[in-house]
Amino acid sequence: MVATLSSLSLWHEQVVADGDPLTPRPPLGGDMDADVCIVGAGYTGLWTAYHLLRGDPGLRVVVVEREVAGFGASGRNGGWCSALFPASTAALARRHGEAAALAMRSAMRAAVDDVGAVVAEEGIACDWRKGGTVALARTPAQLIRARAEADGSGADEIALVGPEEAAALVGASGVLGATVTPHCARIQPARLARGLARAVERRGGRIAEATTARSIGARRVVTDRGVVRAGVTVRATEAWSAGLAPRSVAPVYSLIVATRPLPPSFWWVAGLENGQTFTDHRHLIVYGQRTADDRLVFGGRGAPYHWRSRIRQSFDRDPRVFAGLRAAAIDLFPALRPADFTHSWGGPLGIPRDWHAGVGLGPDGAGWAGGYVGDGVGTSHLAGRTLAALILGHDDPVTDLPWVGHRSRRWEPEPLRWLLVNAGLRLMTLADAEERLTRRPSVVAASLSRALGG
Repeated sequence: MVATLSSLSLWHEQVVADGDPLTPRPPLGGDMDADVCIVGAGYTGLWTAYHLLRGDPGLRVVVVEREVAGFGASGRNGGWCSALFPASTAALARRHGEAAALAMRSAMRAAVDDVGAVVAEEGIACDWRKGGTVALARTPAQLIRARAEADGSGADEIALVGPEEAAALVGASGVLGATVTPHCARIQPARLARGLARAVERRGGRIAEATTARSIGARRVVTDRGVVRAGVTVRATEAWSAGLAPRSVAPVYSLIVATRPLPPSFWWVAGLENGQTFTDHRHLIVYGQRTADDRLVFGGRGAPYHWRSRIRQSFDRDPRVFAGLRAAAIDLFPALRPADFTHSWGGPLGIPRDWHAGVGLGPDGAGWAGGYVGDGVGTSHLAGRTLAALILGHDDPVTDLPWVGHRSRRWEPEPLRWLLVNAGLRLMTLADAEERLTRRPSVVAASLSRALGG
């Protein structure tokens, strides 16, 4: 455990200021029996427990967590509750058929509003505001991609807007246009995770923190504090799944910087007054939001994948990547100054080999969910609802969605995995540089898509 949990992120610092000291709940006190044992008190595990207890309040549900609820990506992310799914609608249609792809997209859109409904019902104060997402186009090549995205099937409800309308939504520099979707809400992610954990406990669930799972098997979870025997076990460990056999994802780091609360003069130009999240159409992903207390939070990829899927606290902070993020934010909003930035943090997310999230329950009672590629806030809610329906045997249309039962093929062994993941990150950076020079869509990016397509 880190020495000071409040130092994990701005979000955790704010949770402590709210009066939640992040003190670990009591650990497992020895061997025990349960109906369902869930490993991981992030969004996936907590949503699964929540929906199980809503469906059957008499269930004995135990969640075991090595650190505290919301310690991982669920508490440290960029604060987007979106309808994004790692596999595109076109990729889903190729693999599962058009009807299944459209059903998946519809379910993801509904998941955003479902999270909002629970936030309201349970009184979770997590700065929820549904303002959609604006994806800026700031180069000719990005504008070509924006037009292609908006000219798709319409399944994702993406609209193309011109430079004036785009700049009115996000007052960034050099805006040529943007795509806009309504299906995203801004949140304070650690407040959502902590509030959801309390909701699980109010409904009768137990969360055992400071308890490390050594192995997750059918009907049995072995921890350093005892063995939990359960009719159903659920792996909800996302990036940390890389340390448990079978290793289903590669942990890749995403890092974030945040400013002090900025004055009205800055927001008069930058906009973002309606809670919209923002990104742009570059290849190396960036993402941002305006917080409820008027900070700019801005994150992105670019940190390296570490040999043999290692996850360490020291990897959460990379001065080179933080400097790049601050520079990218200043490029977008030239009124920013280096001294405006007060916080920086990061953490791992889970990437499956085929970029396709999955959820399921085996005949042996072993359940799983994950592979969100950083788009897990809304997706984890759908995963939890799906797992609960599968476990309880409820007739719910979400159990027929195409990601149910999906298992991604394993990543290549080292050193091929290290070479492939880091080459992919490098190629995305090169693709963006190529487009700035040529003003045309990148040839490098097409090669990258083929390499990582699975």
